[in-house]
Amino acid sequence: MRRVSTITVAGISTAALAFTLSACGSSSTESSGGSGKGVGLAFDVGGRDDHSFNESAARGVDKAKKDMGIDNKMMTAKNGETEADREQRLTSLADAGYNPVIGVGFNYAKSIEKVAKDYPKTTFGIVDSVVPGNNVDSITFGEHEGSYLAGVAAALKSKNHKVGFIGGVNNALIQKFQAGFEQGVKDTDSSVQVTSQYLYPNNDKGFNDPAAAKDKAKGMLDSGIDVIYTAAGLSGNGSIEAVAGQKGAWAIGVDSDQYQQPGLEQYKSSILTSVVKNVDVAVYDLIKSVKDGKPLTGEHKYLLKDDGVSLATSGGFIDDIKDKIEAAKKKIVDGQITVRTSP
Repeated sequence: MRRVSTITVAGISTAALAFTLSACGSSSTESSGGSGKGVGLAFDVGGRDDHSFNESAARGVDKAKKDMGIDNKMMTAKNGETEADREQRLTSLADAGYNPVIGVGFNYAKSIEKVAKDYPKTTFGIVDSVVPGNNVDSITFGEHEGSYLAGVAAALKSKNHKVGFIGGVNNALIQKFQAGFEQGVKDTDSSVQVTSQYLYPNNDKGFNDPAAAKDKAKGMLDSGIDVIYTAAGLSGNGSIEAVAGQKGAWAIGVDSDQYQQPGLEQYKSSILTSVVKNVDVAVYDLIKSVKDGKPLTGEHKYLLKDDGVSLATSGGFIDDIKDKIEAAKKKIVDGQITVRTSP
């Protein structure tokens, strides 16, 4: 597992997978190389330009193209998809000869488990879920650990002693972000009030609804909250926009180093830090393993100790508390702190 520097960042993206899943007959499809060979990437809702989760995966594919000349096809999912939609997308990629075929997001778990059985000579990758299968690479991350560090930063930077968490969808994965953040805040300063809210209880639109996140963030800001951490994919852009409109407030980004995202450049002076999941590294690792004839399979965890997750330092806004964040990181890595995975 590749290492990157301590508490560094998501601005360095070395590798990743990213496909843009395109629902049957709708949504956009991007491809490079017409040979029908290379990497097949199926994005979650929001597509490549979410400036977050999908974008990180895409960077891994881009690097594989640059370093190894591997072509790719990317497809993007739409809101409200069915299992049949996802199965058809994955099947179309595998049938065309793409290898590996990667599903970006836990929503692909059931469809990858099914389709992988039909294509035993193709390697499949699933991000954020564990799927059985001799030809499946299950890629998971220590989101809760990175979120703990974000909680430390939020507690130290909040002037009002009020911070907030916004999740896209209230499920087990996003609860990991919430749990780690809340624990990091409380371990740092028990007097800081944490408010956690979700955009949707069980609708994937929560990752593709910036307007809803913007409204949710405005409500938090109106209540005196001055640091907001949003784990909601593309929706997080709306939250960041709202925070940028409030003097003295800070946004904490997710998955990619959102300070470095060109599409968010106008708001970057309000982005305190980001919890970076090196999806790009994991995707690149898988692509390279297939090219080398030794495909990765089984579960591979990218944790804080491996720099699989990290806290971005772009902008220098947390430089003054770097020592405290490093101390918290060391305690997690050494096992002195066990970060909860559920609230």
